[in-house]
Amino acid sequence: MIICLFLAVNCAVFSATSEHGSAPGIWAENNFAVTEDFRIRIVNTVQGEIKISTSNGRSWFSIGKVVAPSIKTNDKGYTASKWSRIGSVSATAVNAIHIKVGTNVTGDHGVIFSLLPKDMLQAPRHYTSYLSPDASIYTNIPAGLGIFGGGYAPFVGSPLYLEQADGTLRFLPVNYKPELKDIIVIKVLRPLVMPSEIVFENRFGGPITIKYQDGMTKVIGQVLRPVSGVGRFLGSQYAYVGRIRANHSGVLDISTTTPGHFGGFQIVPANHGMSREMINARVLSQWMVVGPPNVGEPSWENTGPLYSYFLKPSYAKKDLQAGDWMQKLSRRYLVEVKYRGRLEEEWGFFRNIHFLLEKPLPDIAGKSLEDIAQIRILLPVYPDAWPE
Repeated sequence: MIICLFLAVNCAVFSATSEHGSAPGIWAENNFAVTEDFRIRIVNTVQGEIKISTSNGRSWFSIGKVVAPSIKTNDKGYTASKWSRIGSVSATAVNAIHIKVGTNVTGDHGVIFSLLPKDMLQAPRHYTSYLSPDASIYTNIPAGLGIFGGGYAPFVGSPLYLEQADGTLRFLPVNYKPELKDIIVIKVLRPLVMPSEIVFENRFGGPITIKYQDGMTKVIGQVLRPVSGVGRFLGSQYAYVGRIRANHSGVLDISTTTPGHFGGFQIVPANHGMSREMINARVLSQWMVVGPPNVGEPSWENTGPLYSYFLKPSYAKKDLQAGDWMQKLSRRYLVEVKYRGRLEEEWGFFRNIHFLLEKPLPDIAGKSLEDIAQIRILLPVYPDAWPE
């Protein structure tokens, strides 16, 4: 089923652009037909069911419950939330889902509420990721599983609805605040035609190339600053090596370690890389900064393919033991690398790199990835996403 969002009825093309429009090189990745992958249904009450439908709402199965509902929003969300669409998923991660309902009066932050895994009922020590305890619906779903990166996470930009008493859906109102017993529905939509991979040449001016399943390849941007170090980004303790930890309108976060440890790096668009919140990205090496290939073209905040609608955390170790393991693994994301030197022609896995949270980062952290020549994101294979 092809659907059009936020545009005229019966339109078959979705437009996902930043506040300044999308750069010409990524026009196709921001104007596309979409299909509904699945729905997430949350009943905002104690023990409220959290369900999934893969049949456009005709049938459902339970994936968890609400432990603590919320009736609040936070009018000072993280900086990049200002670029997200109102009434949509602003961030998707193994440790949180953030939903934007409005923009604050000063226009510099989104108004948001969150869905959180059970691990956040007692936030880990030294937790520095965005967290708004009162404006969060807590679930009994573990971090890294279910809707938190275990196969049923939403994409950035997925629209939200309220289910009415008669079962119909209406778009989430602007400046919505959750109420007890509200039934919130997320329609997880994806582009009908998905790329197979995105490759970053890890050097100043290195091309960013996207490849589709029919073999079509094009350069969409450039690396404005390569990554050479590893940081201790919170949430990486719930992800696996070479997997997407988080995606929002201004960050793509990749884990370099196994669960229980802290390690990763981030890929950020130019404007967000210059924001006050990201001051470290201008002086430290754990961030890759990217943008369009030509001077004067818009920065990429809240645009596809990196910051809206294409990428999300999706992996569960138990997939390997599932009866339909091939199908499950084909729906997961994987990040690979080529190292400089003798292995430069071979794609391989990241080394397991992590650092203790309680101690200062050692000097080696800033050089942990300096021998990486290329980074490749492999996207899921959807049979209905193959071009004709």
